[in-house]
Amino acid sequence: MVGPHDAEDVAQDVFDKVSRRVKDFRGDSKLSTWIYRIATNTAIDRLRSAAYRHSSNHVPIEEATGNEDQSAWATQRPAATNQTLIRKEMSECVLEFVDKLPPDYRTVIVLSELEGLTNKEISEIIEISIDNAKIRLHRARAKLKTALNEGCDFYHNDQNTLSCDRKQVHIFPKVPD
Repeated sequence: MVGPHDAEDVAQDVFDKVSRRVKDFRGDSKLSTWIYRIATNTAIDRLRSAAYRHSSNHVPIEEATGNEDQSAWATQRPAATNQTLIRKEMSECVLEFVDKLPPDYRTVIVLSELEGLTNKEISEIIEISIDNAKIRLHRARAKLKTALNEGCDFYHNDQNTLSCDRKQVHIFPKVPD
């Protein structure tokens, strides 16, 4: 929900909160649901924070310089196959569109599609009815599908692998009346 740069900080906060509050766990739900609720709330709090909004407008130094893999380990990685690279690029592309969804939609998409939780578990985590969870997930998927269709051209490549290209944005000059 918060992206890879803040995920470790959020995870640390979640572990801290869980360890301090585990004695307060009443057992009304599964332990995993309780932990997901803490994680979701912590991520939402991070997204709402002024520090996060400020930092999300800046690119990390590693990305700006392109030197994040300049370690001795970088040369020892096996080469990625073409299909693996295509899947990775598509996953990154889809995640960019997921990140642009409104927070309520992003939350249900992440919990359902990335975490593999059921509608019941999602409803317990975000404290809404199962019907509302289903509706929100349906709307989130529809919004994501629309965004993907507007931003990408999907096709099958020579290896019959689903691929996509970003659509070019054309900005036309304003014509005077």
